[in-house]
Amino acid sequence: MVNFGKKLMADQVEEWKGYYINYKLMKKLLKQYVQQTQIGGKDCEQVLKEFSRILDDQIERIVLFLLQQQGHLSRRIEELGAQRAAIMQQVDTSRVFQLREDYREVGRDLVKLLRFVDMNATGLRKILKKFDKRFGYKFTDYYVTTRSNHPYSQLQQVFKQVGIVAVAGALSRNLAYLEHEHRGSFLSIYDNPSVVLQDPIIDQVNHAVQKLTHATSFMQYLGQHALIVQDDTPSGSEDNVDDESYHFMSLMLNLVNTFLYMVNTYIIVPTADDYSVSLGAAATVCGIIIGSMAVAQVFSSVYFSAWSNRSYFRPLVFSSIMLFSGNLLYALAYDLNSLTVLLIGRILCGLGSARAVNRRYISDCVPLKIRLQASAGFVSASALGMACGPGLAGFLQTKFTIYSLTFNQSTLPGWVMSIAWLLYLVWLWFSFKEPEHFAKAAAEAAARTSQPSESGHQESANLEEGLAQPLLLGSEERLDDNSEDNDDEDAKSSHEPATSFASAYKLLTPSVKVQLLIYFMLKYAMEILLSESSVVTTYYFNWDTSAVAIFLAILGLTVLPVNAIVGSYVTNWFEDR
Repeated sequence: MVNFGKKLMADQVEEWKGYYINYKLMKKLLKQYVQQTQIGGKDCEQVLKEFSRILDDQIERIVLFLLQQQGHLSRRIEELGAQRAAIMQQVDTSRVFQLREDYREVGRDLVKLLRFVDMNATGLRKILKKFDKRFGYKFTDYYVTTRSNHPYSQLQQVFKQVGIVAVAGALSRNLAYLEHEHRGSFLSIYDNPSVVLQDPIIDQVNHAVQKLTHATSFMQYLGQHALIVQDDTPSGSEDNVDDESYHFMSLMLNLVNTFLYMVNTYIIVPTADDYSVSLGAAATVCGIIIGSMAVAQVFSSVYFSAWSNRSYFRPLVFSSIMLFSGNLLYALAYDLNSLTVLLIGRILCGLGSARAVNRRYISDCVPLKIRLQASAGFVSASALGMACGPGLAGFLQTKFTIYSLTFNQSTLPGWVMSIAWLLYLVWLWFSFKEPEHFAKAAAEAAARTSQPSESGHQESANLEEGLAQPLLLGSEERLDDNSEDNDDEDAKSSHEPATSFASAYKLLTPSVKVQLLIYFMLKYAMEILLSESSVVTTYYFNWDTSAVAIFLAILGLTVLPVNAIVGSYVTNWFEDR
């Protein structure tokens, strides 16, 4: 991996050299400011004002040059448009071909300009991050907010490429017009937006625009500092996930796994008290029966998280087998008259919880443009499962015997979920596709085993650094003032996996700890309500199992509109806190 300072120097367009962000100078200034504040030469407020002014100067130089180049490209497209009008009246094929090449030459220059903006936007983001890290001050939030919201904002020119996109649109329209005119068609790109012009230069322009959009998205940009997205979000060729490698059926299998697990968790809630009584225990033991699955999930999340560094398919297969076995034991506990077997069955179900794998798959293997929808699908699948579980239990109010096996309202949830997980396992086995980066990792591992390696430690280091990113990412980044650019060290250290619970805890910022505490309290209150609902409603209101099931199903369905309102509207109006 080449550090950004060297990459910026290597990828600069020679004739535009004086218009790029002076990344080296900005880093030196940061170092000087740190030294001056330590010896008392300058206070933080003075540093803040000076650094803001220098950044303003840098951005102004970039923006003015950007506008100048947009003007050049616009004039060239305008001149070519006049030529096109004259050529179309004469229908000269050779001149049409030459005109098309002239348009493509403008496209190549547009790609250069897009890359220019991309490099400067990345440099700006990196230097802001370095300032925050060295001074322990959220300068990024202040700078972006004050500059982007101002009516004379120059920062908006960098992050919202309205002019560049307009040039790209004009280029696409004219090339498409030449193509359609040559075929005798009068359609324009606006008549059928879903049809994309098949032209190599337009493909390069679209790819560069998409890469720049991902690199400069305001939500993503600010999300870097709220730990919402990974540092240095990959895009273009650097992204492991693209439309070709993305496998929709594998995503569906992960969402179905989430749905079935939540159904499995809550399908026993309306009848757990009756099951406890039938096995000779108190009705309130239902809380232990329901909660044992969640307790086991604490341990399963650890090994599933580590396992997902190497595969998604095998953890999901293991999860399905554990859940099938756990539900089978849960159903058989009635005829065995054993509370112990029942608890073991629920614990096995908890040990088969692959929710960490489901979330990880969405994060790693779903293209960025649909990742938000996939995350919403994960939440919806969980909420639907929470509602469908008790609702399904309400339809299982029957009793019959087959070969001395009892099927009633207590055992049928176990039998139904056993069959569901068995069918899911078959579907998973034939339809799931392991992500390409794992397939490449396996191929490279096989190649290394066929050749003498220096040591096993080197192999594991290669695996951690290059083949798969760990689930837990570090936030500590080493500073090396003597190095020319320590971005590589930052990136490498920020992707090191936690090796213990203590090291994982150190990765949590105060904001994340508060969020986890809130989440814990919400789950704590909700699980108390759910696990004891059948006991309380029977004691006070004489509700039967069907009434409890309907109540819990309605309660679960309320999650969907609340999630929609909070996720789609409220979070756009207020800060998270």
